[in-house]
Amino acid sequence: MSQVAVLRTALVPRSTLLNQVGFVLGGTFFLAVMAQISLPIPGSPIPVTGQTLAVLLLGTAYGANLSFATFTFYLLMGIAGAPIFAAGNHGWDRLVGPTGGYLVGMMIASIVTGLMAGRKWDQKVLTVIPTMLTGDAIIFAAGLIWLHHTTSSTWAWTFSKGLTPFIFGEVLKIAIASTTLPTLWRFASKH
Repeated sequence: MSQVAVLRTALVPRSTLLNQVGFVLGGTFFLAVMAQISLPIPGSPIPVTGQTLAVLLLGTAYGANLSFATFTFYLLMGIAGAPIFAAGNHGWDRLVGPTGGYLVGMMIASIVTGLMAGRKWDQKVLTVIPTMLTGDAIIFAAGLIWLHHTTSSTWAWTFSKGLTPFIFGEVLKIAIASTTLPTLWRFASKH
């Protein structure tokens, strides 16, 4: 496998301010598009989105610093009014409301998965799966704690509306990310 730390540097070895900005803008666009893949959960303020898959892929492909910068820019754009959060939503209330913990969890997960990718954990299926599981655990831990706090609901309700409906989708997203990343590394190592 590659001696390069993260996939981004394997594919684009030269780092300039211009390509860093391009990666941030491209990553923000990817996050925004994946957030629009949004299915409401009856009785829950949290929709199923493609956002978690985007965070897991960007965190590992970009590394900790660039994925953190990208997700921070994404949050700032959404807070400022760009309709880039799930289902075209925007605004500060998304961060302080029931969905806020998931968004903060995604930011933390982007850093952690980026750090794990920097140790080459994204290059093989046996190590990328724990990387993706760790990222997902961070997202849902922060999301559930915040959902419970903001709704003042029971923990049973919190888990039934903030975790249970997402399990199948998250398994699918982890499977996609866990097969995509090692495949991309094999491609990158040939070039």
